[in-house]
Amino acid sequence: MLARVEPSAERIRSGDAIRTWRFLAAADEPGVLVLLTGTTGSFPRRVGSQMAVAADGTTAGSLSSGCVEQAIVAEARAALDATAPRRVRFGQGSPFIDIRLPCGGGIDLLFLPDPDRALLRQATERLEARRPVALSVSNDGRLSLEDAGAEPGRLVVHHAPPLRLVVVGQGEEGLATARLARAQGLDYRLLSSDEWLLDAAAGEGLPAEPLDAPTALPELAADPWTAVVFLYHDHEWEAALIARALATPAFWVGAMGSRTTQATRLALLRDQGTDEAAIARLRGPIGLIPAAREPSTLALSVLGEIVGADAARR
Repeated sequence: MLARVEPSAERIRSGDAIRTWRFLAAADEPGVLVLLTGTTGSFPRRVGSQMAVAADGTTAGSLSSGCVEQAIVAEARAALDATAPRRVRFGQGSPFIDIRLPCGGGIDLLFLPDPDRALLRQATERLEARRPVALSVSNDGRLSLEDAGAEPGRLVVHHAPPLRLVVVGQGEEGLATARLARAQGLDYRLLSSDEWLLDAAAGEGLPAEPLDAPTALPELAADPWTAVVFLYHDHEWEAALIARALATPAFWVGAMGSRTTQATRLALLRDQGTDEAAIARLRGPIGLIPAAREPSTLALSVLGEIVGADAARR
């Protein structure tokens, strides 16, 4: 009999889950979905983290940064051969005395052979359409897409859509931020009225959209998992754009500039009729590094703040 899964509701990075689910759904042969269901001591992964193991031992994702991956693959292949779910503990409290975690803790893993590939494709499509997914695992290893809560014998792993970044700006700051977003693998969008920036972005293969006039603004398509950052020196453009962003459900809206610049910006927003509740959402000055001026440093500083804010709410 499969060991009991403790009731739990966890939140996990969606990008990692999408890669794992795609790997299993696209395989010609059955594979194994491995879930982290419990930890003791210090361990870098959250409960609910997942990896996939194919019949030939190839993998997608990681649960231990390499320290017990070979043992995980061996157990996954054994579960596949037995065509039955199994739960295994590694590290502290494990019967495998020759396998130890560097952190000194222990992990509980649930191995699900031949998971429902149609369901995994459906889960992937939902996340790619920027709809939250709740992957529910019953005590007997059955998967479903429902939020049943922390019922006895059920693990529910919540996956929110990945962070999306909208960069609106001019000059080197906008270009550096788009570069860094691409390097980070983020879903990003670059908007600018700056011909130099548009040409430079095109030259580097960075998609960018032109802004023609402050009165002809595009749809920002910002959802609750979107951050919008303004890197503008032109307040006429900026005020109209910021008001549009503050009217969206974006979880983070911020603008470059000093405290004096921020005060001027807030006054402009009030003058054009933006309500105080919306104005209170605008962050500024922005970035983890105070008074960062060099474009690449500013980009790193701002993106660090955004990624940190996103991680804190998941």
